[in-house]
Order: sequence, then structure tokens, then C-alpha cells
Amino acid sequence: HSVSRASPNLTFVPACLPPDPMEVEELQRFVSNSKRLFVMTGAGISTESGIPDYRSEGVGLYARTDRRPVQHAEFVRSASARQRYWARNFVGWPQFSSHQPNKAHMVLRDWEKLGKLHWLVTQNVDALHTKAGSQRMTELHGCTHRVFCLACGDRILRSELQEHFEALNPTWKAEAFGVAPDGDVFLTEEQVRNFQVPACRKCGGILKPDVTFFGDTVSQDKVSFVHERLAESDSMLVAGSSMQVYSGYRFALAAREKKLPIAVLNIGPTRLDHFASLKLNSRCGELLPLIV
Repeated sequence: HSVSRASPNLTFVPACLPPDPMEVEELQRFVSNSKRLFVMTGAGISTESGIPDYRSEGVGLYARTDRRPVQHAEFVRSASARQRYWARNFVGWPQFSSHQPNKAHMVLRDWEKLGKLHWLVTQNVDALHTKAGSQRMTELHGCTHRVFCLACGDRILRSELQEHFEALNPTWKAEAFGVAPDGDVFLTEEQVRNFQVPACRKCGGILKPDVTFFGDTVSQDKVSFVHERLAESDSMLVAGSSMQVYSGYRFALAAREKKLPIAVLNIGPTRLDHFASLKLNSRCGELLPLIV
């Protein structure tokens, strides 16, 4: 009964059973009863687009490698950490930026158009909800498709920065081994050593992707904004997230405090399992399209 591995986009999806008709019915009832649905998505909604997550059993980055994502303090403090990050990101960017939304992203966009989805909060930095056409949305941890200067705040598109990288490193070549959830790849120290990193074009400051790195915090303005959207909602659906990271989990705690019904769609256990009204162990792209 496990998931077929025939499609390349299921490489990073944990094995699971097909949706149970009773579960489909339960989720249908949950969505039908919702008038202003608050949806929170995590890496598990993007695995079917070919982007690995961190924590999935057997197929997540932590299960397959000893690699850990860059820490905020290290990136800010260390020029060699930034060189390593940007070299990997430069090699991984063409593939990472080419990923396309899957059925689950499209369904949520359609629910928004129908007025069913009140607000969408994604913990992902892959821009797939934006590519699908979602608009009533907050990117909780930012987006890798944007870059800003830590000194003056100037912003540029990540695609524009790729051209700067190419101009500074015309003869630099590196072959990548495997892609990580945030778009970087595996490179050796030797490969990274001669990679040149551009500074901000306006002030010469440090360029950083517009994402919340591990060890950093989401801005208070953004947190308050999301709490306001949650206060306007009447139910919460979590799709593709184990909710291990507090920046997202806090909104589930707030929903529980408001006594909102909470449905969780995720392969494997989550921090919400003991208080969710409904827990479904299915692929987002397989179950969500069945809901009318």
C-alpha cells in the first residue's frame, strides 16, 4: 500500500497509505463547516514538487545526511560562512528556482478564489504558493527569491543576484551533490574556497536572503499581523508540517486557546496530534484535491 516511487516528485515523500474514504469524508465535513479557514503549510506540501524537507522519517535531510542549515549568527559573523552559503546557493539556485507548484498548492489557491480560505501562512521559503497564484498569504519565514542588504535594507531579486555571481565568478565551476530544502547543495571546502561573493551595490554591505535563518526570530510586526488574521478565522488547517518549530506552533496554540477546530494533514506525528480535532496521515497533493 505504500506510495509508488515511480514519479521523481515522490522521492522526498515518506511512504503512506492512500487516503481512507472515511478520512476524506471527515476532512470534507471540516472544510464544509468552515467559513473563514486559516491554513498553515509546511515543507510537507512542497515535497511533492521535488523539494526535500528536514524532518521526514527516512527521506528528510536530517535522516539522510549530517548536514544542518546555516545559523543566523554564523552567517552574520563569518565571511567564510557566507562564502560557503552563497557558493552552495549559487549552484543550487537554477534547480531550486525551477520547482513548480503541485496539486495541493493549486487547491489552496482555488479555495482562496472561492472565498473559503481566509488566510494562508506558509513556513516555506520556496515561493510555490506565490507561483500557484495565492494572494491572501504571509510567508512566515520569508522567501529565497528575494535578497536584502543587512546594512541599508536595499532589496534585489535573487535571480538578479545570480547574474552578479556569474559576472564575479566567470571560470568558477562546481558539481553539486544533492539539494537541500532551502536550495543549497553539497560542496566541498575546496570547491568553495575561490568563490567570490558580491557586496550590496548601494552601500557595500552584507547581502542575505530574505529568509529567517535558524536561530533568528520572525519580526514582531509579522507575528502580530498573523495573529490578527487568525482572530478573524473560524477554523485552522495545518498541511504538511510537524509544527516542530515554535514560530509556527505558536499559532496552533493560539487557535486552541480560541477553541477553534483544528485539522492536521501530515505524514507522520506532529506537535498538534494530542489536541487536533482531526489528524490525517496522507499526502497533501493526494487528499486535498478530493475535497469539494
